[in-house]
Amino acid sequence: MLVFSRTGSAGLAAPDLIEELAAIEHDRWAHWQRHLRGRCAPGFDGSLVIPADLVRRWTAQMNTSYCDLSEAEKDSDREQVARYLSIIRAAVG
Repeated sequence: MLVFSRTGSAGLAAPDLIEELAAIEHDRWAHWQRHLRGRCAPGFDGSLVIPADLVRRWTAQMNTSYCDLSEAEKDSDREQVARYLSIIRAAVG
């Protein structure tokens, strides 16, 4: 188990803040898993097969620096950050 202590006046490592952000991270991950699994083909043994076009697309994206992504791809990342931003603002404000 990770243990975080309060650091600085903003308390950005406060346990309550860590838990709130971790819950958002879990929701983000679960959303991605639902999306991914919805795009995969089920195998007879319970495995999932990612279609080749998605493998190519996601491989290209993961190997591309943020600054080189398309605006649509950047918007997707910005949407994810927005989920965290209000909580971080409240913690430092």
